Amino acid sequence: MNAKPISEMRSPMKAKKTKIRIRILKAFSAVLFVSFLLTAIIFNLAIRLFAVQGEVNLEAYQTAYAEASRVIGRVGIISVILISVMFLMAIVVTYFLANSLTRPIEKLGKFAQSIGQGDFSPNDFQFQEVELDNLNTALNKSVKQLGEYDSDQKAFFQNASHELRTPLMSIQCHAEGISFDLMEPKQAAETILTEIDNLADLVTDLLYISKIDNITTAYTTAETDLTQVLRDSAERQEAVAAKRDIRFSFDFGETPIQYTCVGELLARAIDNLLSNAVRYAASQITLSCHKRGDRIEIRVADDGAGIAPDALSHVFERFYKGADGNHGIGLSIVKTIVEQQGGHITAENSDTGGAVFTISLPTVRR
Repeated sequence: MNAKPISEMRSPMKAKKTKIRIRILKAFSAVLFVSFLLTAIIFNLAIRLFAVQGEVNLEAYQTAYAEASRVIGRVGIISVILISVMFLMAIVVTYFLANSLTRPIEKLGKFAQSIGQGDFSPNDFQFQEVELDNLNTALNKSVKQLGEYDSDQKAFFQNASHELRTPLMSIQCHAEGISFDLMEPKQAAETILTEIDNLADLVTDLLYISKIDNITTAYTTAETDLTQVLRDSAERQEAVAAKRDIRFSFDFGETPIQYTCVGELLARAIDNLLSNAVRYAASQITLSCHKRGDRIEIRVADDGAGIAPDALSHVFERFYKGADGNHGIGLSIVKTIVEQQGGHITAENSDTGGAVFTISLPTVRR
């Protein structure tokens, strides 16, 4: 079943919506009005009877009393009839009111069941009741998010299984080569160990991206000094950078820049950016962090060859591997984390040719 965009589900002429409590109030107000009207009629007759009782002439009193008694008797019969009619009216009103409420609830119930069965197609229901219409809108938004999450998960597992198969096949190939004396054992063993290391890194990244993608995972945010996060991350990459004769330079202000976020996640994003920069830099990586208006800007720039023009629009896609790339997961993790922390990230080439990754965060998170 093709899903319709939520924006197309509403007709141009929206029906006037009413609140459920208002409809109930109107129904009971009608019943109360009839009751008050009947009470007023009986009260008026009683006043007339008491007025007759005040007459001095006994014979006139007895005549008037008999006449009033007949009238009240008739009124009593009429009252019973009216009360019976009112009771029936109340039953009818309650029946139609109950139907008007239960039918849309049943529709929403069936819609919820279809969601549980894996059908993430939005509905085009329209309700006059404000509460039910708001509930339906919320359900449609949830369905859209669940559908996107489900599609992402399916694509993730397909790509993950492909990435896992490659090193496993290489390990199997070299192991069989050793078994049948087709390969030099030491060289084949080194290849197997290398593939095992790659496999371990891949599994770690897969587990991490699964963790941050989990919609039920709860994190605790705290005030974090972003400049210190950058320094700590550079320190963790220092050993690998030193082997490649790459040095880090910092462009920070004197005042620490605080940001409310999940510190461990943002640190992982910076680690991935620096690890990527170390792989492609020629001799230097520059880290900067500054406030610019209502945004905080973090930049990681290297002096390498830069990103190929045809790869710029794909670098953050999961399992996209550029030249000399590993698994195509690292930068996608960065993008997911940054967006979860309220920001966005871009990639470009500098005028000198090196790659520049820019993270933009709002100074005040909403």
